[in-house]
Amino acid sequence: MELNAIYVIVAREFKKFVRERSRLISAIARPLLWLFIVGAGISRLVPRDTGVPYTQFIFPGIIGMTILFSSIFSSISIIWDKEFGFMKEILVAPVSRFSIVIGKALSGTIVSTLQAIIILALFPVIGFKLSLLQIIQVIFICVFVSFCISSFGIVLATFYESYESFSVIMNFIIMPMFFLSGAMYPVRLLPDILRMVSKLNPLTYGIDAMKHAIFPHETGPMGPDFPFMADAIVIIVISIIFVLIAGKAFERKK
Repeated sequence: MELNAIYVIVAREFKKFVRERSRLISAIARPLLWLFIVGAGISRLVPRDTGVPYTQFIFPGIIGMTILFSSIFSSISIIWDKEFGFMKEILVAPVSRFSIVIGKALSGTIVSTLQAIIILALFPVIGFKLSLLQIIQVIFICVFVSFCISSFGIVLATFYESYESFSVIMNFIIMPMFFLSGAMYPVRLLPDILRMVSKLNPLTYGIDAMKHAIFPHETGPMGPDFPFMADAIVIIVISIIFVLIAGKAFERKK
Protein backbone atom coordinates (compact mmCIF):
# COMPACT_ATOMS: atom_id res chain seq x y z
CA MET A 1 0.00 0.00 0.00
CA GLU A 2 2.74 2.48 1.00
CA LEU A 3 4.89 1.73 -2.08
CA ASN A 4 1.84 2.01 -4.31
CA ALA A 5 1.02 5.42 -2.83
CA ILE A 6 4.58 6.62 -3.44
CA TYR A 7 4.46 5.33 -7.01
CA VAL A 8 1.15 7.10 -7.75
CA ILE A 9 2.44 10.43 -6.43
CA VAL A 10 5.71 10.16 -8.36
CA ALA A 11 3.94 9.15 -11.58
CA ARG A 12 1.44 12.02 -11.28
CA GLU A 13 4.11 14.66 -10.72
CA PHE A 14 6.28 13.30 -13.54
CA LYS A 15 3.37 13.37 -15.99
CA LYS A 16 2.67 16.97 -15.00
CA PHE A 17 6.29 17.86 -15.68
CA VAL A 18 6.31 16.16 -19.10
CA ARG A 19 3.16 18.02 -20.15
CA GLU A 20 4.47 21.43 -19.04
CA ARG A 21 7.12 22.02 -21.70
CA SER A 22 7.45 25.71 -20.81
CA ARG A 23 8.58 24.66 -17.34
CA LEU A 24 11.40 22.56 -18.78
CA ILE A 25 12.47 25.34 -21.14
CA SER A 26 12.56 27.98 -18.39
CA ALA A 27 14.38 25.61 -16.03
CA ILE A 28 17.14 25.12 -18.60
CA ALA A 29 17.22 28.72 -19.89
CA ARG A 30 17.90 30.23 -16.45
CA PRO A 31 21.16 28.36 -15.72
CA LEU A 32 22.34 28.88 -19.29
CA LEU A 33 21.94 32.64 -18.93
CA TRP A 34 23.88 32.61 -15.66
CA LEU A 35 26.61 30.37 -17.06
CA PHE A 36 27.27 32.06 -20.40
CA ILE A 37 26.24 35.67 -19.74
CA VAL A 38 26.69 36.41 -16.04
CA GLY A 39 29.62 34.01 -15.74
CA ALA A 40 31.34 35.40 -18.83
CA GLY A 41 30.95 38.95 -17.52
CA ILE A 42 32.21 38.27 -14.00
CA SER A 43 35.11 36.19 -15.33
CA ARG A 44 36.69 39.40 -16.61
CA LEU A 45 36.86 40.69 -13.05
CA VAL A 46 38.45 37.55 -11.62
CA PRO A 47 42.27 37.15 -11.78
CA ARG A 48 43.39 34.56 -14.33
CA ASP A 49 45.94 32.95 -12.00
CA THR A 50 43.34 31.32 -9.70
CA GLY A 51 43.96 27.86 -11.18
CA VAL A 52 40.39 27.37 -12.44
CA PRO A 53 38.68 29.62 -15.03
CA TYR A 54 35.68 31.35 -13.49
CA THR A 55 33.15 29.88 -15.93
CA GLN A 56 34.38 26.43 -14.89
CA PHE A 57 34.35 27.35 -11.21
CA ILE A 58 30.65 28.31 -11.29
CA PHE A 59 29.65 25.21 -13.30
CA PRO A 60 28.89 23.14 -10.14
CA GLY A 61 26.98 26.14 -8.81
CA ILE A 62 24.91 26.37 -11.99
CA ILE A 63 24.02 22.70 -11.65
CA GLY A 64 23.11 23.47 -8.03
CA MET A 65 20.93 26.37 -9.23
CA THR A 66 19.09 24.02 -11.58
CA ILE A 67 18.46 21.61 -8.72
CA LEU A 68 17.41 24.38 -6.32
CA PHE A 69 14.81 25.98 -8.55
CA SER A 70 13.47 22.73 -9.98
CA SER A 71 13.20 21.02 -6.58
CA ILE A 72 11.50 23.99 -4.94
CA PHE A 73 9.07 24.41 -7.84
CA SER A 74 8.19 20.71 -7.70
CA SER A 75 7.60 20.81 -3.96
CA ILE A 76 5.63 24.04 -4.03
CA SER A 77 3.09 22.23 -6.20
CA ILE A 78 1.72 21.12 -2.82
CA ILE A 79 0.30 24.66 -2.44
CA TRP A 80 -1.43 24.26 -5.80
CA ASP A 81 -2.82 20.90 -4.67
CA LYS A 82 -4.18 22.58 -1.53
CA GLU A 83 -6.03 25.23 -3.52
CA PHE A 84 -7.70 22.70 -5.82
CA GLY A 85 -8.53 20.20 -3.09
CA PHE A 86 -6.28 17.41 -4.31
CA MET A 87 -4.24 17.46 -1.12
CA LYS A 88 -7.37 16.73 0.95
CA GLU A 89 -7.97 13.62 -1.15
CA ILE A 90 -4.41 12.45 -0.50
CA LEU A 91 -4.61 13.14 3.23
CA VAL A 92 -7.79 11.08 3.69
CA ALA A 93 -6.19 8.06 2.01
CA PRO A 94 -5.25 5.20 4.40
CA VAL A 95 -1.51 5.66 3.91
CA SER A 96 1.29 6.99 6.07
CA ARG A 97 1.92 10.73 5.85
CA PHE A 98 5.60 9.91 5.42
CA SER A 99 4.70 8.03 2.22
CA ILE A 100 3.19 11.25 0.87
CA VAL A 101 6.30 13.21 1.80
CA ILE A 102 8.66 10.63 0.29
CA GLY A 103 6.54 10.42 -2.87
CA LYS A 104 6.61 14.19 -3.31
CA ALA A 105 10.33 14.35 -2.54
CA LEU A 106 11.15 11.53 -4.98
CA SER A 107 9.12 13.15 -7.76
CA GLY A 108 11.02 16.40 -7.23
CA THR A 109 14.28 14.44 -7.14
CA ILE A 110 13.63 12.74 -10.49
CA VAL A 111 12.59 15.94 -12.25
CA SER A 112 15.47 17.97 -10.80
CA THR A 113 18.09 15.34 -11.54
CA LEU A 114 16.98 15.04 -15.17
CA GLN A 115 17.33 18.79 -15.61
CA ALA A 116 20.70 18.79 -13.85
CA ILE A 117 21.94 16.06 -16.21
CA ILE A 118 21.01 18.25 -19.19
CA ILE A 119 23.17 21.07 -17.79
CA LEU A 120 25.95 18.62 -16.88
CA ALA A 121 26.05 17.48 -20.51
CA LEU A 122 27.38 20.95 -21.42
CA PHE A 123 30.74 20.29 -19.71
CA PRO A 124 32.70 19.94 -23.00
CA VAL A 125 31.44 23.37 -24.12
CA ILE A 126 33.22 25.14 -21.25
CA GLY A 127 36.42 23.16 -21.55
CA PHE A 128 35.94 20.34 -19.04
CA LYS A 129 37.33 16.84 -19.53
CA LEU A 130 35.34 14.67 -17.16
CA SER A 131 35.77 10.93 -16.93
CA LEU A 132 32.81 8.56 -16.87
CA LEU A 133 33.42 8.01 -13.14
CA GLN A 134 33.29 11.76 -12.47
CA ILE A 135 30.05 12.08 -14.40
CA ILE A 136 28.49 9.22 -12.44
CA GLN A 137 29.68 10.79 -9.18
CA VAL A 138 28.10 14.13 -10.06
CA ILE A 139 24.81 12.45 -11.01
CA PHE A 140 24.69 10.57 -7.68
CA ILE A 141 25.39 13.80 -5.83
CA CYS A 142 22.61 15.51 -7.80
CA VAL A 143 20.18 12.79 -6.71
CA PHE A 144 20.93 13.26 -3.01
CA VAL A 145 20.97 17.06 -3.21
CA SER A 146 17.70 17.07 -5.17
CA PHE A 147 16.04 14.89 -2.54
CA CYS A 148 17.33 17.16 0.23
CA ILE A 149 16.11 20.39 -1.42
CA SER A 150 12.80 18.79 -2.42
CA SER A 151 12.25 17.76 1.20
CA PHE A 152 13.06 21.31 2.27
CA GLY A 153 10.55 22.64 -0.27
CA ILE A 154 7.86 20.35 1.16
CA VAL A 155 8.54 21.74 4.64
CA LEU A 156 8.14 25.27 3.23
CA ALA A 157 4.91 24.36 1.47
CA THR A 158 3.29 23.26 4.73
CA PHE A 159 3.40 26.87 5.96
CA TYR A 160 1.60 28.43 2.97
CA GLU A 161 -1.98 28.09 1.79
CA SER A 162 -2.00 30.20 -1.41
CA TYR A 163 0.17 30.20 -4.51
CA GLU A 164 0.53 33.99 -4.34
CA SER A 165 2.80 33.54 -1.34
CA PHE A 166 5.40 31.93 -3.61
CA SER A 167 6.92 35.37 -4.28
CA VAL A 168 7.86 35.50 -0.59
CA ILE A 169 9.60 32.13 -0.88
CA MET A 170 11.34 33.23 -4.07
CA ASN A 171 12.71 36.53 -2.79
CA PHE A 172 13.56 35.71 0.80
CA ILE A 173 14.52 32.04 0.70
CA ILE A 174 15.51 30.72 -2.74
CA MET A 175 17.74 33.56 -3.96
CA PRO A 176 19.62 33.93 -0.65
CA MET A 177 20.13 30.15 -0.63
CA PHE A 178 21.69 30.37 -4.08
CA PHE A 179 23.96 33.35 -3.42
CA LEU A 180 25.11 31.96 -0.06
CA SER A 181 25.91 28.49 -1.34
CA GLY A 182 29.37 29.00 -2.77
CA ALA A 183 27.92 28.86 -6.28
CA MET A 184 29.31 32.23 -7.41
CA TYR A 185 32.27 32.64 -5.06
CA PRO A 186 34.19 30.48 -2.56
CA VAL A 187 32.60 30.23 0.88
CA ARG A 188 36.01 30.62 2.52
CA LEU A 189 36.32 34.15 1.06
CA LEU A 190 33.01 35.40 2.46
CA PRO A 191 32.86 37.72 5.50
CA ASP A 192 32.58 35.85 8.79
CA ILE A 193 28.84 36.44 9.29
CA LEU A 194 27.97 35.33 5.74
CA ARG A 195 30.26 32.32 6.06
CA MET A 196 28.31 31.25 9.14
CA VAL A 197 25.02 31.62 7.29
CA SER A 198 26.41 29.66 4.34
CA LYS A 199 27.23 26.76 6.65
CA LEU A 200 23.53 26.55 7.56
CA ASN A 201 22.56 26.28 3.91
CA PRO A 202 22.10 22.66 2.68
CA LEU A 203 22.81 23.71 -0.91
CA THR A 204 26.30 24.80 0.15
CA TYR A 205 27.29 21.22 0.89
CA GLY A 206 25.70 19.88 -2.30
CA ILE A 207 27.64 22.28 -4.51
CA ASP A 208 30.81 21.65 -2.53
CA ALA A 209 30.40 17.90 -3.05
CA MET A 210 30.12 18.50 -6.80
CA LYS A 211 33.34 20.50 -6.70
CA HIS A 212 35.06 17.48 -5.17
CA ALA A 213 33.86 15.36 -8.10
CA ILE A 214 34.61 17.93 -10.82
CA PHE A 215 37.83 19.42 -9.36
CA PRO A 216 39.33 16.38 -7.56
CA HIS A 217 42.84 17.83 -7.42
CA GLU A 218 42.07 21.54 -6.90
CA THR A 219 43.19 22.73 -3.46
CA GLY A 220 43.36 26.47 -4.09
CA PRO A 221 40.73 29.12 -3.30
CA MET A 222 38.57 27.94 -6.22
CA GLY A 223 38.43 24.36 -4.95
CA PRO A 224 36.09 22.71 -2.39
CA ASP A 225 35.61 24.39 0.98
CA PHE A 226 34.81 21.32 3.11
CA PRO A 227 35.84 17.64 3.23
CA PHE A 228 33.70 15.45 0.95
CA MET A 229 32.67 13.18 3.83
CA ALA A 230 31.37 16.20 5.73
CA ASP A 231 29.34 17.26 2.68
CA ALA A 232 27.81 13.79 2.34
CA ILE A 233 26.94 13.44 6.02
CA VAL A 234 25.33 16.87 6.21
CA ILE A 235 23.20 16.29 3.10
CA ILE A 236 21.96 12.90 4.33
CA VAL A 237 21.26 14.06 7.89
CA ILE A 238 19.46 17.23 6.76
CA SER A 239 17.37 15.20 4.29
CA ILE A 240 16.23 12.89 7.09
CA ILE A 241 15.40 15.86 9.31
CA PHE A 242 13.35 17.57 6.59
CA VAL A 243 11.41 14.37 5.85
CA LEU A 244 10.61 13.92 9.54
CA ILE A 245 9.52 17.55 9.92
CA ALA A 246 7.34 17.41 6.80
CA GLY A 247 5.81 14.11 7.88
CA LYS A 248 4.91 15.53 11.29
CA ALA A 249 3.47 18.64 9.64
CA PHE A 250 1.18 16.49 7.49
CA GLU A 251 0.22 14.46 10.57
CA ARG A 252 -1.20 17.64 12.11
CA LYS A 253 -3.43 18.09 9.06
CA LYS A 254 -5.46 14.96 9.74
